[in-house]
Amino acid sequence: MTENTCPITNGLPTLRERPFDPPEVLRAQGPISRMTFPDGYEGWLVTDYQLGRDILADKRFSSAATNKHLAFPSDRDADLGADIPGLFEHMDPPEHTRFRKRLAGQFTLRRMRQLTPRIEEITAQYAEAMLHKGPPADLVADYSVPVSSQVICELLGVPFSDRDRFEAGSEKLLRLDIDPQEAQAALMDLVDLTGQLLMRKQAEPADDVLSVLVEGEDISLPEAIGATLLLLVAGHETTANMLSLGTYALLSNPDQMALLRADESLVEGAVEELLRYLTVVHVGVQRTATEDIEIGGVTLSKGDTVLIHLPSANRDPKQFAAADRLDVTQGQLGHLTFSHGIHQCLGQQLARLELRIGYSTLLRRFPDLRLAAAAEEIPMRSNMTVYGVHRLPVAW
Repeated sequence: MTENTCPITNGLPTLRERPFDPPEVLRAQGPISRMTFPDGYEGWLVTDYQLGRDILADKRFSSAATNKHLAFPSDRDADLGADIPGLFEHMDPPEHTRFRKRLAGQFTLRRMRQLTPRIEEITAQYAEAMLHKGPPADLVADYSVPVSSQVICELLGVPFSDRDRFEAGSEKLLRLDIDPQEAQAALMDLVDLTGQLLMRKQAEPADDVLSVLVEGEDISLPEAIGATLLLLVAGHETTANMLSLGTYALLSNPDQMALLRADESLVEGAVEELLRYLTVVHVGVQRTATEDIEIGGVTLSKGDTVLIHLPSANRDPKQFAAADRLDVTQGQLGHLTFSHGIHQCLGQQLARLELRIGYSTLLRRFPDLRLAAAAEEIPMRSNMTVYGVHRLPVAW
């Protein structure tokens, strides 16, 4: 094991010294090293790509929610939502398998091809509204958030009239600096909203994800509520922030933006490169050893919790050439942004499709898009569990 020169003693840092790079202190860590979580728990931190990938694929590591520790210093309650059933991200087989099998058909490549024309309509709608409104615009509020919200609402079967309610609730759930009581109230409001929607689908099913969740008897209504919350918050927040942060990264690297403007066929590969380079899920993922395991030259004891820091793993120079440079011509596959193994993101193909269409629409409709604020004036989402920008002023 390579010794870390600057031990992590109070969880992961929340600030990135440079907006697109992992925190500097994590670059001083060995591939696997000790980390003290904010609650005082002594666990492990993995920053190495191959070690992280191996752990995510290893059935001897559990995803059970009862073994989680809050990764960042925060006033939030680490157990927020832990009592809600159906959060299959924090389940092991066979419980996890029960949910994945039910939902897998809604996220196939065939299903994504069917959704393509509608996503193109949605992105064109909001791009046109931005053009009509005129510069300057906030790409977050005027484009990224409404595009992502409308797509996930239509896929799940959530009335778009409920958009403001679920956006406000999900934003509060992802804040690290929120009052715990306010976060709990937001969670309960979303539970109430999804419960009402699911009961409506039981009575009047449609061709959407919520109807699929309640169509059988093997998934209870409380479990369906938890699964819906997971899909709604994760499916909306990650894609919205990738649209905004990815655009910010491209505008900050004009040579890369010029390549895309000159050849739109590069967009598909550029999406993969931006997903790797930015890695908006900057809290990482946790696993707990279910037995004594030797990995990376150290022995983990049964019950030890490991945090795999995905932004660092995706910048591992042993895995990716010129790992700290954005290069839209590379399109490197194999990144861990969507995790790996049985918990690999269910909606990853939807995210890829939204990003390809979302960026392509911006390139076509705004050929001279530019930042309308200095870099130091752009507020980063360092205080959120999903990274990005709070606002992105742009002009054309």
